[in-house]
Amino acid sequence: MTFDAIGIAGTGLTVHRKWLDTVADNMANANTVTATDGAAFQERYVTAQEGRGVSGVYVAGAQFGDAEGRVVNEPGHPLADADGNVRYPDIDMSAQMGHLIMAQRGYQANAAVVDRAKATYEAALQIGRS
Repeated sequence: MTFDAIGIAGTGLTVHRKWLDTVADNMANANTVTATDGAAFQERYVTAQEGRGVSGVYVAGAQFGDAEGRVVNEPGHPLADADGNVRYPDIDMSAQMGHLIMAQRGYQANAAVVDRAKATYEAALQIGRS
């Protein structure tokens, strides 16, 4: 039972770590500029799913935001088109901060489960030795 708790929490740690990586990538690319004839950086979202036939959760894949982004007039930019426009990703930094907090808290909660399950297992071993 304790090993199940550690294993399940371990899968949660993996999903939340990947979520944190995705949010960090989105935040790092929020100001990535492209020419208007190209696609903007697409915001990424982690898709999690419960394990089939096994306990826990896993990353089932990723979804992507809009490639249109937002067009901004910056005539002095080297990538600007004839009208002086460039394309930025449409990433809401406040939403990303919210996702970051949720992913951090989820990671911390799963890490706490691993710690408590490990302590329980060690206590059970001590009882067995007595």
